[in-house]
Amino acid sequence: MPWPDPRAELEFANGVILLLGVILYAVLGGADFGGGIWDLLARGPRAEEQREVIAHAIGPIWEANHVWLIFVIVLVFTIFPPVFAALSIALYIPFSLALLGIVFRGAAFIFRAPARNVAIGGRVWDRVFAIASTVTPVFFGMAAGAVASGNIRVSERGEVTADLWRTWLAPFPLAIGLLALTTCAFLAAVYLTVETTGELQEDFRERALHAGAVFALLAAIALPLARGGAPKIWNDLTTGPAVLVVPIGAGLAVLCGWAVYRRQFLLARAAAVGEVAVLLIGWALAQFPYLVVPDLTYQNAAASPAMMRAALLVFGIGALFLLPSLRYLFTVFKGDLPGAVDVTSEGR
Repeated sequence: MPWPDPRAELEFANGVILLLGVILYAVLGGADFGGGIWDLLARGPRAEEQREVIAHAIGPIWEANHVWLIFVIVLVFTIFPPVFAALSIALYIPFSLALLGIVFRGAAFIFRAPARNVAIGGRVWDRVFAIASTVTPVFFGMAAGAVASGNIRVSERGEVTADLWRTWLAPFPLAIGLLALTTCAFLAAVYLTVETTGELQEDFRERALHAGAVFALLAAIALPLARGGAPKIWNDLTTGPAVLVVPIGAGLAVLCGWAVYRRQFLLARAAAVGEVAVLLIGWALAQFPYLVVPDLTYQNAAASPAMMRAALLVFGIGALFLLPSLRYLFTVFKGDLPGAVDVTSEGR
């Protein structure tokens, strides 16, 4: 029996950590973007109350949730540098637009409360926050679709070629962009059912049911589009090792929808997180072993073994500080503490 290759183990371990970072950003940061989407779509007699509870839910944690995006970027830059270089070139426009969206969203979220005392300023910052929150996940989703499409080519010399209309502006990436948008809205609505009561809870329950239906529709559209737009994804999701992901993801979606309908909101939140995590794991399995289809794998794009070992050491040490800190943050601001949740009636 051959001995395991230490380099292969290092490559795989760092690849798994990268996937974990993406999942955490999706289920945490994605819900923050979704809050901005519902801020934009707030309607009816409780529109301002909806915006207030969204701001309260996002306020304490939105910066912390972006830790995972920074983590993913740093990991790719240090451990898979050819991937970072290729995506920085081929997807410069969507990534730049997504970055601008994050910057404008953060600035608007900070400025809009003080600007409420100005006749026009507060409403302008509200719109900037909501629109930036809406467009940013679309660009991230389009970039993900482009990575899987096979239209970003990297030569042995590292030269990157990518046609604008065949990469992130093709039908499949566009469908994935809309799917990412709906995923964020769905997560936010489900989370907000846990953080609200009474009529506001019913408002977000209704939004969660609608977002879940749109998510299912877009997923049904995106999968057949993958046949021509991302053949590797299509083959592995239909006949390859990731084939079980589709029924598992569908089952979790049904469970989440049932739980929301029956007002079992804690179960719905757990099922929604599981659903998004399973779909991302399935995507990774379908794309395996590629980080950028069809030229860059997690093996041929990996840094030296010394760098990978150092990265794992740093990640381990960082986790000892980061994870307890985040747990404490979420316990303080999201836990069942007196006055920590029921703030919708305060300050009005």
